[in-house]
Amino acid sequence: MAERSFAREVEDLKLGEGEIFRGEGILAITKALLQSGVSYVGGYQGSPISHLMDVLADAKDVMEDLGVHFESSASEATAAAMLSASVMYPVRGAVTWKSTAGTNVAADALSNLSSSGVTGGALIVIGEDYGEGSSIMQERSHAYAMKSQMWLLDPRPDLPTVVRMVEEGFELSEASSTPVMLEVRIRTCHVHGQFVAKANRKPAFTLKEAVENPVRDVNRIVLPPASFLQEKDKLERRWPAAVEFVKSRKLNELFGPETAEIGIVLQGGMYNNVMRALQLLGLADVYGETAVPLYVMNVTYPLIEDELVAFCASKKAVVVVEEGAPEYIEQALSTILRRRDIQTRVSGKDVLPMGGEYTTPVLTKGLRQFVEANARPLLGNQPPLPDPSGVLADPKVKALAEVVPARPAGFCVGCPERPIFAAMKLVEQELGRHHVSADIGCHLFSILPPFNIGATTMGYGLGPASASAFNVEADKRPISVMGDGGFWHNGLNSSVGNAVFNKQDGVILVVDNYYSAATGGQDILSSRALNPRRKTNNSIVAAVKGVGATWVRQIDRTYDVGKMRDTLREALTTDAPGPKIIVASSECMLNKQRRVKPLFAKAVKDGRRVVREKFGVDEDVCTGDHACIRLSGCPSLTVKHTDDPLKDDPVAAIDENCVGCGNCGEVAEAAVLCPSFYKAEVVHNPTRWDLLLDRVRGTVIAWLQRRRAARRVVFAE
Repeated sequence: MAERSFAREVEDLKLGEGEIFRGEGILAITKALLQSGVSYVGGYQGSPISHLMDVLADAKDVMEDLGVHFESSASEATAAAMLSASVMYPVRGAVTWKSTAGTNVAADALSNLSSSGVTGGALIVIGEDYGEGSSIMQERSHAYAMKSQMWLLDPRPDLPTVVRMVEEGFELSEASSTPVMLEVRIRTCHVHGQFVAKANRKPAFTLKEAVENPVRDVNRIVLPPASFLQEKDKLERRWPAAVEFVKSRKLNELFGPETAEIGIVLQGGMYNNVMRALQLLGLADVYGETAVPLYVMNVTYPLIEDELVAFCASKKAVVVVEEGAPEYIEQALSTILRRRDIQTRVSGKDVLPMGGEYTTPVLTKGLRQFVEANARPLLGNQPPLPDPSGVLADPKVKALAEVVPARPAGFCVGCPERPIFAAMKLVEQELGRHHVSADIGCHLFSILPPFNIGATTMGYGLGPASASAFNVEADKRPISVMGDGGFWHNGLNSSVGNAVFNKQDGVILVVDNYYSAATGGQDILSSRALNPRRKTNNSIVAAVKGVGATWVRQIDRTYDVGKMRDTLREALTTDAPGPKIIVASSECMLNKQRRVKPLFAKAVKDGRRVVREKFGVDEDVCTGDHACIRLSGCPSLTVKHTDDPLKDDPVAAIDENCVGCGNCGEVAEAAVLCPSFYKAEVVHNPTRWDLLLDRVRGTVIAWLQRRRAARRVVFAE
């Protein structure tokens, strides 16, 4: 099941000519695809375009009515290869994935696609997950666009503009026989707005027609000598055609006065933040009127030299707002102006940070510095703006930081992966530390406290592969971890198959939580749910045995910390040859709660008897050792003060967020910590028997308490 359902929103995809579409950027992109006559759509989920894949999955009926084929791709490489349908046939195709990690995976197919060129429009919707909140390395799609000569659109975060860029992107692709990348940042994906819809279009040329009328053009296959001619075609025909298309359609936009001393050249995706910064500087209003001319590049590659020259020629200085490093656009603009002997000063990374996210405070500070240096009268007598970073230097804030612990990202309440790493810590106490190769996914949180497990992470499904260098005779074995999502994405062949083939002696732990949990909870091959549109319930154990693994253990309840510990110990000490593979399975608790909570609430509302398990800590028994917290780290496991004068430390406590997974108690038992944990059952809509039993229990407990009190020794004052 996906993170959320878009069943209601996808009804808006049926809106026709002249109707008003209201929603967020992801939905607008989907509507634009359907308005463009797309024939097929694919992709792999990941922030910030996971919801695009979820929308497409929920909109499958709408697309089938139009004759549009959609499928979730096994990886970004699979999605990129899907676009080969547009090489020989005039069919429009679109795929999507998270960049830059996804683009790296898709690189081989993309290079061949770009070299051969396309007949039908090919659009790649790239989720540019850049900035402090990103979960990947800080790289840019721009470099890949330049390397492979693919055109890069970066639309202004405004729904009409986004929709137009999708539609024009297909036409640009066809006009220049080149695949086009549409870069959408988090700001663009989730911006809300409206636009005037058009009628959805059925594909002008269908996939059925293509399959039944095969075409073969040897000049479009990437093999010498055709590949040399393709490179020549890129430079002599496709690039000029793209430049002419962008100019004639006016895809880039100009805002502000026609003449001024200074100007701003910016990526389209930065428009909203730049306008907000100008408002704070008193150089723009809330309606988008600006005192500083703006050249907004909805197309950031190729650069349109004539437009840039016309914008810069009459100005004393321009600043390039280009998020990320290196400063590709700034360097290119400097070259363009110098070649034309235009002396306009080019600023950019001298006043703005070389890296990092360009938030409004960052832009406000940098643009103010630029304007002060080149057009000071524009600022008037405006007082200096407070430096937001100054707050961190406040003594009170520093004092607070010393006593308030950091709160890094971590596992959810009740996560079934937490007991796996608790078991690994227990084994570590017995056998010592081992080299652990981590992987992309929720399990990567194990590198943080309280577990502090994991040394490297190289890519999705590459955890075991990154431990392959340690296949040497030694007193310890390397441990590698990957999730079920990574396993099916890349790990079965690149990690498990590689380990079997090379007779590696390490331990491979496959964390199976039934979903591609880290990307939003989408179904995968081994999902346990029955999916009417997918083939699920494919065994990971059967797959690894199918490529030759012999030492394989399946654990169907990861919360059994003792069993996890014993299995890990066996894997690390056995004399069996070859990779030791453990498949540890339990359903993602977040997805489970999304599935179970509505059913539970409905049952309570309908008056049915339902029981909710909850765990607690007996504060009279708890010693305040807190070892349970150090081995669990569950957010619902906390501490509270006690009035017991014999206890110096606060005792452990479980708050109302507890989902009853039982991990804290299991860890305490496996580690032989203490018997202070207990399980309680909360009964909703109790029966008469439940009420009678409760009264009997209450009576017995009260009698025992009175009896105990009567026997207590009391010292006279």
